[in-house]
Amino acid sequence: MIIIFYERIKLMEKTITATEAVRKFSEILNAIKYRGNHYTILRGKKPIAFISPAEKHLKERTLGELKGLMAKLPHLGDEAESFGKDLSVFQLLHQI
Repeated sequence: MIIIFYERIKLMEKTITATEAVRKFSEILNAIKYRGNHYTILRGKKPIAFISPAEKHLKERTLGELKGLMAKLPHLGDEAESFGKDLSVFQLLHQI
């Protein structure tokens, strides 16, 4: 366990397996919400995700920002080709 001090708030960072995350998901969410814990989720001993408290004031996004946000997304693979086509149609319909 690593203890991080950030702006005088003691934050707990924990590393757990994906299996443990599934089994204790509700408990993990409560620890994040009420204690401010941060979690690194491992699959096959490699980090695959980080879970931490949401920012207090999330930045609002506009529909006009969608094109730029979509450009930053990773390629989903061949199985997602139809999803990509749907997004393209959406962009055309909404002139993004």
